[in-house]
Amino acid sequence: MPEPLTALPSDTARHIKWVFTDVDDTLTWEGRLPSQTLIALEQLQQAGIHVVAVTGACAGWCDHIAKLWPVHTVIGENGAFWMSKRDGQFITRFASSQAIMQANQNALKRQIQELLNQYPDIELAADQPLRFCDVAVNIGQDRPAVDPAICADILKNIHAMRVNGQTVHATQSSIHINAWVGEHSKRVSSEALLGTLSVALPSTVSDRLSADLSAAQPPLKANSTPLVYLGDSLNDEAMFEWLPLTIGVANIRQSLPNLTHKPTYITRQPGGLGFAEFADYLLQARQNSDK
Repeated sequence: MPEPLTALPSDTARHIKWVFTDVDDTLTWEGRLPSQTLIALEQLQQAGIHVVAVTGACAGWCDHIAKLWPVHTVIGENGAFWMSKRDGQFITRFASSQAIMQANQNALKRQIQELLNQYPDIELAADQPLRFCDVAVNIGQDRPAVDPAICADILKNIHAMRVNGQTVHATQSSIHINAWVGEHSKRVSSEALLGTLSVALPSTVSDRLSADLSAAQPPLKANSTPLVYLGDSLNDEAMFEWLPLTIGVANIRQSLPNLTHKPTYITRQPGGLGFAEFADYLLQARQNSDK
């Protein structure tokens, strides 16, 4: 089981330079971005700590986050692309051909809409038209939460789908079931992003990186730059498995029995309040080391 955040050694905390984090119910809470979270993001940026939002959120929402929030980069739709605003430029980089992504998305959407005919109370996410790649089923955003057994049934049926002979990937967050065609994921695109920035990784770079993301990527050495991932849900498990230093915000407790790979530490507070708690712990460790 995860240890309390206070068990994280201060010497480790003060060396963290990269913070990768989920968004929904990790930076947000109860459908809003707490002021404490926005302040924490600003303080981390001012301290030279890079925050990368890694989310299943749609391209439209990611565009807003990348342009207006104090973050380094946003990886969206579970790794389909990343967006960043630096040096007066806004850049979007895709995990594979955008045209192919959208063709697969249209075919998958037809299958999922047919599946949802069996569930009259469940619809696609309201932001589906703002998505580049995935198809999102609304199981908890601005609506009562869908029964977990029904979510599991929908996931099982989506995993059985094929698009042009290709496997369909699907994962569940606190608000959506996200489905897509392609070998990208939160982890794969996080590795690729770090590679383009010449940041050393704590594990072997995945050989699944798409050609356009891994092109001209320098060889990476053993971990020399501490980084951490924060999450709250089932779709964060691959990140918990990958990185040695991971943190769950308090609301992840309900998902722990269903996680094979659990976060290393857990905050006292939920959602964005837990993120702010983590940021304060990290910054305090830096301040103490300077005394």
